[in-house]
Amino acid sequence: MVNKKVLVVDDDVKIVELVSLYLKRDGYKIFTAYDGDEAIALAKANSPDIIVLDLMLPKKDGIEVCREIREFSDVPIIMLTAKITDEDKIAGLENGADDYMTKPFSPRELVARVRVILRRMPGERGVDKLVRGDIIIDALARKVTVASKDAKLTTIEFKILQVLATEPDRVFSRSELIERTMGYDFHGFDRTIDVHILNIRKKIEDNYKKPKYIQTIYGAGYKFTEH
Repeated sequence: MVNKKVLVVDDDVKIVELVSLYLKRDGYKIFTAYDGDEAIALAKANSPDIIVLDLMLPKKDGIEVCREIREFSDVPIIMLTAKITDEDKIAGLENGADDYMTKPFSPRELVARVRVILRRMPGERGVDKLVRGDIIIDALARKVTVASKDAKLTTIEFKILQVLATEPDRVFSRSELIERTMGYDFHGFDRTIDVHILNIRKKIEDNYKKPKYIQTIYGAGYKFTEH
């Protein structure tokens, strides 16, 4: 992961220093920010490969920062949160975060998640381009078009869609999607997959409440149906 750039954002200086130390040991180049405005400015100026973003920040909170970054970048975002309710975690995912960790957390686990997300970037494995009906999934360009219109997916959303579309009509359990796209598991991830699926549907379906591409197979998981 040499030369990969990580933006670490937290208003707690000690957390920033600790996370930065562990990431530097792994060979990453680190940028740091301590409030929401600074985080957005650094994301625009430095094009990081991944962002570690605290939820509770001065000036703009992590949700607003995530929302604004999604307007110009699909960079993977790991949200750090001291809040433990599912609603708080899901709010981050709904606004563009790819993953979350609850404070207090292990710096080693955080580094492991960064490593896994970057190692499994779309385009590194599998077919370069998939055409499924009026959906084109270009792995090398990390781009999805639906009826010739761009669909802006986050990195994790892209991976999930790519996995599903690679094997149409095969049912993937939530745990399979976690393993294939994230490479690890922890409590609460079932709902994380559900939120990502909902976000994908909103971006590729004509009516996300009545999806034609990504079908829910109750009690089993999800499958992609080609039209």
